[in-house]
Amino acid sequence: MNLWKTLPFASALLVAQAGVAFITPTPNPNLAPAPVAQPSDVPLYRVTVVQGSAKAINYRNLKYSTEIDLLGTVLVPHASGEARVKSADGAIQISAKFKNLPPASTFGGEFLTYVLWGISPEGRATNLGEVLLKHGKGSVKVSEKLQTFGLVVTAEPYFAVTQPSDVVVLENAVRKGSKEQFEFIDAKYELLKRGQYTLNLNPLEPLVMDAKTPLGVYQARNAVRIARAAGASAYAPDAFGKAQQYLAQAETPKEGAKVRAIAAREAVQRAEDARLIAVQRQQVEQVALERKLNQDKVNEANRETAKAAAAQDAALRLSRQAAAENQGLRTANEGLQTRNQGLEVRNENLQARNEGLRNRLMVELNAVLQTRATARGLIVNMSGVLFENGKAELVPAAREKLAKIAGILSTHKGLKIEAEGFTDSNGSDASNQVLSEKRAQNTRDYLVQQGVATDAISFKGFGESNPIATNETSAGRQENRRVELVVSGEGLSAPKAAGL
Repeated sequence: MNLWKTLPFASALLVAQAGVAFITPTPNPNLAPAPVAQPSDVPLYRVTVVQGSAKAINYRNLKYSTEIDLLGTVLVPHASGEARVKSADGAIQISAKFKNLPPASTFGGEFLTYVLWGISPEGRATNLGEVLLKHGKGSVKVSEKLQTFGLVVTAEPYFAVTQPSDVVVLENAVRKGSKEQFEFIDAKYELLKRGQYTLNLNPLEPLVMDAKTPLGVYQARNAVRIARAAGASAYAPDAFGKAQQYLAQAETPKEGAKVRAIAAREAVQRAEDARLIAVQRQQVEQVALERKLNQDKVNEANRETAKAAAAQDAALRLSRQAAAENQGLRTANEGLQTRNQGLEVRNENLQARNEGLRNRLMVELNAVLQTRATARGLIVNMSGVLFENGKAELVPAAREKLAKIAGILSTHKGLKIEAEGFTDSNGSDASNQVLSEKRAQNTRDYLVQQGVATDAISFKGFGESNPIATNETSAGRQENRRVELVVSGEGLSAPKAAGL
């Protein structure tokens, strides 16, 4: 399977990325005028990966050497290569040649070289070695310990990278007419999306390059500036300091070409180590910060729960007091059947007490959400805070308010609650009916979780019927995405309910 057939960026990679122009190659074979960037003051490194796919070839039964082709991808369709593969000394020896490859910096200022990768069947990518070019040609001799692997070539900012970029220029393919019986395995692996190394670098400026400066020095400069942009100076100062020291040695012409080359490679390796350490430590910090924020939310929720519990205790005491008073009134009425006038007076007193109970309940509910009195009972209107468009899950703010409502309702025995769900006019009648029922059910289930008796609450959905606001505006539709709690029962159904 060819990589460009499986990745979403296939066609887009044929043209220059926004803000990155194609650059005319210079005499340095792997380099075009590359950019220089200043370090970011506050690193904010975010790794974005995409998935690639390559054919892993099983060489387990290879008795002699064989040759495979390396075909250019859609990025460089005219590039090609060939590799001789043989089993020796407990490993697979690979001798590969390449041609018609453009300078790596053609794909952006962050790229300076090419790297050959071995891809295991499980998708683990191993950096097998750097591909150095001369007039578009290059060669490499490496070994791979695995018996089954795929070969790809990618453009990279320096030779010591630990994860391939998505600029894949060559992939292995079995040569037509090959007599070997190969087993093929699709290997899925992760690619670092183009631009990840330059996230924190300022707008790139062209580098003035000269043929006297070794390619390794340019890679060392690139690796150090990328590590600095990733926050290595703050998060991995020891490793980053070593990288800077080796870079300074590589930048000194009097050291000689061999010493400069060795120092440059050390600078690249130390810079890559520093970058990886910085990224890992920033990720740890981010996780710790998110954990703290979540804990703060939990603590706040606990405080609100404690307040609701206190309100619940107070309401429970009032409910018990009212129940005791009601029982006393009923006993007195049974003993005063012959005293009609006295019974009427006591009944009026009982009604007044029930009215007071309803008034108190309405005040408590209204303190949390808008509540109105109707002939059906008290109606708690829960709109504007419950649901996102097209969804039935309760948002956190809605759960907080429902927890308080549950604390109030669970203290009043004998109440009957019905959760009635509604939607806005978006969507079909059938889908809105299902959505409204699900919203009402989720509300009912959450109230039960918070202590409301299961047999005291039911739910029903009404779809987009009975809107309370216009569906022509976003604000109106948000109001119509609601659940109404109809609270009825003992002491709450009074003839003068509309006057409360």
